[in-house]
Amino acid sequence: MSRQKTFVLGLTGSIGMGKSATAAMFSRHGVPVHDADAAVHALYGPGGAAAGPIGAAFPGTLTADGGVDRARLREAVLGRPERLSALEGIVHPLVQAVGREFLRRQAEAPLVLLDIPLLYETGGAAACDAVLVVTAAPEVQRARVLARPGMTEVAFDAIRAKQMPDAEKRERADFLIDTGLGFAAAEAEVARIIRAVTGAGG
Repeated sequence: MSRQKTFVLGLTGSIGMGKSATAAMFSRHGVPVHDADAAVHALYGPGGAAAGPIGAAFPGTLTADGGVDRARLREAVLGRPERLSALEGIVHPLVQAVGREFLRRQAEAPLVLLDIPLLYETGGAAACDAVLVVTAAPEVQRARVLARPGMTEVAFDAIRAKQMPDAEKRERADFLIDTGLGFAAAEAEVARIIRAVTGAGG
């Protein structure tokens, strides 16, 4: 009897919607999680595969130890769509390669979670068996994001502008979790989703 293939669940949602907290809930249930943001941090770090190409394309954005200065890079692309596209052309293929390696290593797992903020925007949903979108009321989202150190209204609006609207994400989702309803409600939904796709509670 052949083993059932790994179920690939994509996790996405706009900034401030609770992706990281939701991913941590899946991890506590024993589900292997691929964090695309963590992959980007590693790629941007000293010796990371993206650092050299970014430094060449955006002079002055590398730190003394050879990593990417994210604040300088943000300044270099903010409000400049052509520069942002160039950056995405460098980073997205590298992030996707890390994701493929994660799936290869987790080939025996019944369920894996791909935590990818720009899942729909980068076409990553095509590699998933289903997509979970985390959402929250606009005022909850805004309060969460503006509470982050160094975040401004201008930066928040710029980030949202490059993300698919929350309403469109919700329309396309296979599963939804409203993180504004509280921790316990989100935990219950995570357990329900795991049961739905694997037949186990975890």
